[in-house]
Order: sequence, then C-alpha cells, then structure tokens
Amino acid sequence: MYLIDKEKNMISKISEKTFTELGFKERENLQEWLDKNPEALGEELLIIQKEFCGFKDTLERLDLLALDKDGNLVIIENKLDDTGKDVTWQALKYASYCSTLKTEEIKSIYQEYLNKKKSNEKAEDKLLEFFEVADYEELSLNKGQTQRVMLVAANFRKEVTSTVLWLLNYNLRLQCFKVTPYQLEEKLFLDLEQIIPMKDAEEYIISMAEKTQHDITSQEGEKLRYTIRKEFWAKLLKQMNSQSTLFQNINPTKDFWISTGIGFGGITFAFVISKRYARSEIYIGKAEAEENKAIFDELKKHKEDIEKAFGTELEWERLDTKKSCRIKAEKKDVNIYNKDDWPNMMDFMIESMINLEKVFKEPLKKIKESLK
Repeated sequence: MYLIDKEKNMISKISEKTFTELGFKERENLQEWLDKNPEALGEELLIIQKEFCGFKDTLERLDLLALDKDGNLVIIENKLDDTGKDVTWQALKYASYCSTLKTEEIKSIYQEYLNKKKSNEKAEDKLLEFFEVADYEELSLNKGQTQRVMLVAANFRKEVTSTVLWLLNYNLRLQCFKVTPYQLEEKLFLDLEQIIPMKDAEEYIISMAEKTQHDITSQEGEKLRYTIRKEFWAKLLKQMNSQSTLFQNINPTKDFWISTGIGFGGITFAFVISKRYARSEIYIGKAEAEENKAIFDELKKHKEDIEKAFGTELEWERLDTKKSCRIKAEKKDVNIYNKDDWPNMMDFMIESMINLEKVFKEPLKKIKESLK
C-alpha cells in the first residue's frame, strides 16, 4: 500500500505490519473492532453475542455471533497473524451447534448480550428495527441450513483455503477475509478484504445455493398470514371506498401496510396493521432526509390547530435516526390475526384516515407550493 503525494507527484510506501508487532490481541482488539463495526465485513450485520458459549455439552466458545438481513445466523471466527490449520473445522462445529437455535432462543441470546453491555434496550425492539417489520411473529430466524461462516485472519493457510473452496461446492456459506494492519509514522491503518469467494463471484455462488433451499414450515406460516392480511385489506378497502376516494385505486395486498399518494412526491397516506396495533399515518419519505425533516417541522408548527381540527392528539415521530418521518393515529391492543378485532380496527382506521386527509390537505398544499 502506498500514500500518494499530489504536490510532489510521488508515492510513499506504507509499511505492512503484523498484529503481533503492533501489540494487538485477538480478543481484546480484533474481536472488539468487528463487534463495534460489523459493517467492515461488507454488509449490514447485527452482532447478537460475543464469546458465545451457550452450547449443550461443550464449553467451546465462538468469537462473534451475528444475524444478517435475511435472518441467517453468521458465525464469525477471528485469528490474528495466522489461521492455524483447524479453524475451518472449528467454525463448522460452531455452525452445527447454532443450527438448532430457534427464534426465541436467538432473542434471549441477544438480550443477554445487550444486558452485558448494560443497555436498557429490548432485544425484540432491536430485532424489529433491524429487520424492518411490524410484528415479532413476522420474524423467522435461522431457517433450515442457512448458517453462514466468516473467517477473519491476516494469513490463511493452504489447508484452510483449500477446504473452504471445496465446501463452497456444497452450497455452504463460507467467506474468508484477509485483514492487514499498516503503519505510517504514528498512524495505523487496517485493510479488510474478502478473498474467498471473490467479491465479484459471491452473488452468483449464493444465488445458486439459495436456489436449492426452502423451509416448508415457514412458507406455510407466511402463506396463512398473507391470506389473512389480504382478506382484511379487501374488507377495509371496500368499506373505505364507500366513504372516500382516497384509496379507490389501491388493491388488497399480502403486506402489513397499504398506501396511496396524494400528488406530492414522497408523501403518502398509509394504513398499517400488526398483531399489536392498527394505525393510519402520513408517511414523509422523500429521497433526502433533510427535506423530510423540514416538511415535518413545518407541519408541526401547526400541531395545535391540526390536532384541534382532528379531534384528538396525534403521534408526531420525527425519527431523527432515520431518513423518513411519520405522523400517526394509532389504536393499540388489537390483533390483525384475531378477526373479532376487525370491526373496531376498520372503524378506527377509516375514520382517522378520512380526518387525516381533511386536516393535512391544506398544510401540505401550502408546503408543496412553497417548494416550487
């Protein structure tokens, strides 16, 4: 690796080092870096445990346990300057141990991790946020034989790379990351590169593996939930369309939400249902976060007048850590999967949606005109 000096039009070599030379340790340093910055491994990962030893009949510990965006468990094994010759076998053992973990067990493992960090956050809430779902029942984690293994080290022995390349032919999800420290004077740098499979070929290899995998139990559960939601939306839309034209061009779907535009790009009116609530909302989801926050703030200036016209208080969610914003009317303690709740849910959602459209029509119109 070289440093470019634009003024002198030359390059200077940055010295490659070993972790041992720099005094870094596997557990105290490399493991902590990845725990705090899992995105360094090239994707969004949720670390759910560190030094995990919750395996039956063995005291073995895996370095890091994570979830990917598809709900697969990811076993991350770290080595410093050399993998050793047994790391592949070690990681595969951990993957086999983890293969039996159920969603509830994974939630408990994650809660223990949060508790150890002295966090007041709830694992269920964090999981819902990471997977962007409304209901905990929507989560289906660690389905079938979907466990993944990531090996991280400065150098990989031939025994390891040969074994990994062979296992890839059997649709096992393994990746090797070469991690290299560099030093320039007092500054230290870290390079982390995926070497197996090569990044350009990874998508193809994964897609071929996923093609042969399915989980019948999960599919049947999803099919039932989809059927119930679609039936609910059909009934709600029929009732809504008899009182308003706002959703007249919207069809029932299997999703937990349906929305309609209002002629103001990025601003939608939406119905949302779950096992815990039913709500009507205005969703502000334009491309730029700054624009969403500005629109939200402008609307909130008129909060008192809007809520007076609406007839009750609304929930104003600026969502500062996210790009979008939301203003909602929500009915709690109702369950989309309990049909006895449907009449109350529909009455509340339709009435609140009609009122939302009425009280926000003029404020949104003025904001839209001011942006032209």
